[in-house]
Amino acid sequence: MVVDCRDFGFKAHDFDERARGDNMPGRLVPVKNFPKPARKLRLVYQTFNQSIEEVYFFLLHNLREDFGLYDVKKVTDVFTASEQSAFWGQAQQRMTIQQGQVSNYLATIGKLTKELFQIVRELRILDERLDLYEQSNKVIEAKASVHSRRLSQAAEIALRGYWVDLKDGGVKSPGSVYGLASTLGYTALPDLFFAAPPMKKNEVDSYVDSLKFNTKLKDVLRRKLQSYIIWKEYTFKEMDNRKKFTIKFLRQHYNSIQMYINWVKPYLRNVKRLQQNFNKTMSEDLIGAFEGSFTEIEIVCSRKMTKNVRAAVVLNINFRTAPQMDFHQEGYQHKGPIHVGRSEFTLRGYTWTDEDLDNYVRMRDAEAMELLGDIDTSLKESIDALGDDLRTYLKEAGEEFPEDIKAKEEAKEKAKKKMEEMKGVVEPFTAIFGGFKEIFGALLPSQMFKKRDKSKPTGWEISKEHKKAAGMMNVATYNTYKAFKKAHRMVTW
Repeated sequence: MVVDCRDFGFKAHDFDERARGDNMPGRLVPVKNFPKPARKLRLVYQTFNQSIEEVYFFLLHNLREDFGLYDVKKVTDVFTASEQSAFWGQAQQRMTIQQGQVSNYLATIGKLTKELFQIVRELRILDERLDLYEQSNKVIEAKASVHSRRLSQAAEIALRGYWVDLKDGGVKSPGSVYGLASTLGYTALPDLFFAAPPMKKNEVDSYVDSLKFNTKLKDVLRRKLQSYIIWKEYTFKEMDNRKKFTIKFLRQHYNSIQMYINWVKPYLRNVKRLQQNFNKTMSEDLIGAFEGSFTEIEIVCSRKMTKNVRAAVVLNINFRTAPQMDFHQEGYQHKGPIHVGRSEFTLRGYTWTDEDLDNYVRMRDAEAMELLGDIDTSLKESIDALGDDLRTYLKEAGEEFPEDIKAKEEAKEKAKKKMEEMKGVVEPFTAIFGGFKEIFGALLPSQMFKKRDKSKPTGWEISKEHKKAAGMMNVATYNTYKAFKKAHRMVTW
């Protein structure tokens, strides 16, 4: 996929000259995935007795060591071989091994992600039950008397329903609240049990004694209420501890998924680099029956020349090679390949800010399908499907998300700015200058009183910094090009 650099904040794209003559049709071919450079030099070098590694390391050494562009970022490293070549078979074997590891890790990640849903579902059920307990306890802790606690009794009735079904045996048990209701003399037992207000253990006797019913019915009611209240106290503690343990286990489970993702990333990167470039395989310069290969390398060498602007040189190298097997005494146990053939490199010079450099790297990442991004995105979609509950539980366990860290940093910055503003209030001459502003405000434009943000450079300052960085960029670009031609005995002028 070829992207347009203008979609990433660049004003214009580059052009390649493919034919000579002003009136020649198709003379300039647009190259949309490169921004328009301030300086551009291109060279085609073909030889059959020299390895192409020498070309790359010669140019890298000149840019990095001789001209101090030590901030180097590799943004493209693609190798493509014809189907009948020996390279293709070796690459496929290695890729199969890497894909096997990726498959195992992804299966584990999928299993852990599926279990994540079950853990969050269990926490939601615990929260629902604990909410009933908390509502019931709030009513009990109120200072009102036992008989006046009949308001907001819905949570208590729900808990008593759970106790009757789970602990007391429900309708099927003859000794339960519902089972005794069918016995003569105990018909009112369910109504009395559910109508009783929330209370503590030491309040059961006084409440039951105040009722005007027969003694046997009150004794059964006393026994059922006492048993229910004890059950409620212990189950509340048990569920509270279970929730704390489950939240800690959830964080451990989430961190395990992150760990497996970090483990699988190197293998995904290897698979991506071992994959063939489909656009290159369809090129007329690469024939399946021939022993041939394409190698494309792109690096960005830059250095900060001023506070805001850096000199940057983008080196793009295309190798069309015929691999030859040769014996190496060191580094190989058997014959190893040497790349010989046609080298085409382009030096593009830019004066970029840090934001421009980040946009360029981001553009290169968007050109290919990023497997790592797909895995991270799938995990993010799973987290979003679980809703805010997962983030809430993880935050309770102490997990910090990027947005939380960013919010803390922004809060610190706001507090720092507020302190600086408060310092200015105590300055003795602030009120005097404020009076002058009110007097002359109607005569002078309001822009004169606005304070410029010194942290942000003006357009004139940025232009001046670009000119300073352009000098270093031109020197590095031209002299690297000239040094390469001289070192390889080419005509120079």
